[in-house]
Amino acid sequence: MNLLSCLGLVWKNRRFVAGALVLSVVTALVLTAVTVPTYAASVSMLVSASNQEGGTITAYQAALLSQQRMQSYANLLTSRRVVRAVAGEGDVEELRKRIEAEAVPDTVLLRATVTDDDPRRAAYLADSLSRAFARLIDDLECPAQCPDGAKVSVSVVDRAEVPVTPISPRPLVNVGLGALIGLVVTVGAIIVGDRLNTTIRTPEGLREAAGVPVLGEIGHERAARPYPLIAGRGEPLPQAEALHTLRANLQFMETGHRPRSLVVTGCLPGEGASSVCAALAAVLAEAGWRVTLVDGDLRRPSLGAYLGVGDRPGLTDVLAGRVETAAATRRWDGPSGRLAVLPSGPLPASPSVLLGSGRMRLLIDELAGACDLVIVDTPPLLSVVDAAALAANCDGALLVARHGVPRQQDLARAVGLLSSVGARLLGTVLNFAPAHRADARDYTARAPVDPALDVVSPPAGA
Repeated sequence: MNLLSCLGLVWKNRRFVAGALVLSVVTALVLTAVTVPTYAASVSMLVSASNQEGGTITAYQAALLSQQRMQSYANLLTSRRVVRAVAGEGDVEELRKRIEAEAVPDTVLLRATVTDDDPRRAAYLADSLSRAFARLIDDLECPAQCPDGAKVSVSVVDRAEVPVTPISPRPLVNVGLGALIGLVVTVGAIIVGDRLNTTIRTPEGLREAAGVPVLGEIGHERAARPYPLIAGRGEPLPQAEALHTLRANLQFMETGHRPRSLVVTGCLPGEGASSVCAALAAVLAEAGWRVTLVDGDLRRPSLGAYLGVGDRPGLTDVLAGRVETAAATRRWDGPSGRLAVLPSGPLPASPSVLLGSGRMRLLIDELAGACDLVIVDTPPLLSVVDAAALAANCDGALLVARHGVPRQQDLARAVGLLSSVGARLLGTVLNFAPAHRADARDYTARAPVDPALDVVSPPAGA
């Protein structure tokens, strides 16, 4: 995944990113508001040495003293003996944690900082610490322990002042840090989730998973009618151009490889294969093709209700020999009048046996001989074997994948299943594609159109 695809992924999830940023900032503000302010007061002390006669020792000796003892004095500032003198009856260990002492480099200065939630108490504890430390040094250091009878003393240079501004919390820093953490975590989660998500969401992903061309990309309308892909009675199709592209890809296949019978199926339930099947038959009929649409889903048939032609008599009646093919087939009341529909009929006990029979093959050949193309709607490939049985009896198969539903593994299994029965997979269709993808190249007419001009002659050789 390159930088451009990462940016595109973030832009696609911009609302989620914005919400996470707002939540991070609000969380930082809440934590800042509930955090008790902490104040810091500092005191500076000078360590000096003098001889017994009261004269100041040489600069060299002072520097040597700084190098040898300053760090030890800094450690003494936080010793239990000093802190106990300041804390009194308080918690010595807790106060030690709030004291920081350092020796200023290249100087003979010590700096002690005390933190507390009360600014006045912080200043008081810092001053008390400096006095207690000075007394300790007077007790520990004596002329006998210093060179040339020198005596070490500690004096306060800067007394602690009552702090006005707390050192924590820092609202701007907290908000900035919270926003940064929220952004990093959110973007990381989006990228990781995208890499772990193997569902089909793009034509490129569908082409890679199936290994065949993507013949169409049909968009999804949130405000569409219950049967959005069927226009009927002169109404324009909401996804007309996508369906016309699918029709053109089938129409302009090499003549020697153009199928006379076609199975339309999906990997899983709910991918819209039946609606694509009906819409494809309708647009082919509008283009002058003589099309027969067969409802081969003998478990949950839908084309009869979808097209308003009813389910009986139908396919199972013809296969059982109870009804002639012409009597079970009816014309759909569309603008072209070239679409014939053979509904499912009564549901059998063993659909896969019936659909895989030699009688079904003969029926498909009979229908193909009387029209330009037979389109058969089937159940999902991975749910039952009916679609594979029908695909073996047809010239080709069209696999419909709904955006974000089947995984790459599902496509691989479906393609493998079709290959195992010797079916020819012509291509795939990405259904319910997001509007920003399917409508990006929209170029529909703005002026009034004349439906009569859409009446065309049948394809050559029909």
